[in-house]
Amino acid sequence: MSTSPLRVYGGVQGDDRQAERRAQFIEAGLDLLGAPGDSPTLTVRGACQRAGLATRYFYESFADRDALAAAVYDHVVDDLATTTLDAVTAAAPGERAKVRTGLENIVRTIAHDPRRGRLLFSISLSSPLLAQRRLDSSRLFAALLGGQAKDFYGITGTPHLELTTHFIVGGLAQALTAWLDGTLDVDEPRLIDHCTEIFLAIAAGFAT
Repeated sequence: MSTSPLRVYGGVQGDDRQAERRAQFIEAGLDLLGAPGDSPTLTVRGACQRAGLATRYFYESFADRDALAAAVYDHVVDDLATTTLDAVTAAAPGERAKVRTGLENIVRTIAHDPRRGRLLFSISLSSPLLAQRRLDSSRLFAALLGGQAKDFYGITGTPHLELTTHFIVGGLAQALTAWLDGTLDVDEPRLIDHCTEIFLAIAAGFAT
C-alpha cells in the first residue's frame, strides 16, 4: 500500500518540516548536553522546551532521550570529521601545512563552540551511551588519520600504523580535555603549535 506524502504547509513540504524539527531538537540537545556545570542533563521535556516544540514532534524523530543524545553526539562528530578532512584536502601541499590546518580546524571548532568541546571531552558526561560513542569516535578518527597517513606517505596499513594513530588520537583528546577544563594553561595558537610539532615528530617515522 502506498503512503501519501506529508502535505505542504506554508510552502514547505511535510518531510522538510520534519527534518527542520529534527534539526531543532539536535540543536536543543546540544545546548543541554553541552551546558556548563558538573552534570548536564537531557530530558524529553527539556529538549521540547528548548526547541520550542510539542512533545509529539519529539517522538516523530526520536524514540527516547538516549536516541536524541546519540544523534547529537553523532552530528557533532560527523561535522568535525567532515570539516577537518575538507580543510586538510584544501590545505597547501606539504606535511606541516596539512597537519596544522587539520589541528586548527579541530581546536577552533571546540573553542568557538564550547558546547561541542564539552560534549566530546568533558568528564562530567559519563553515561554508558556517551562512553561508547566516545570510544567509537576515537576509532573513527584513528582510522581517518591512518587513511591520511597512507595516502600522504605512500605506506601500507600495519599494526605499527594502527598503534600510532590510536596513540595520537588518544593523546590529542587528553590534551584537549585538559585545555578545556583549564588544567593546561596555554592559549589557542600555542596549543595548535605544540600539537603540530608533536604530530610531525611522531609522523617522521612514517617518512623513513
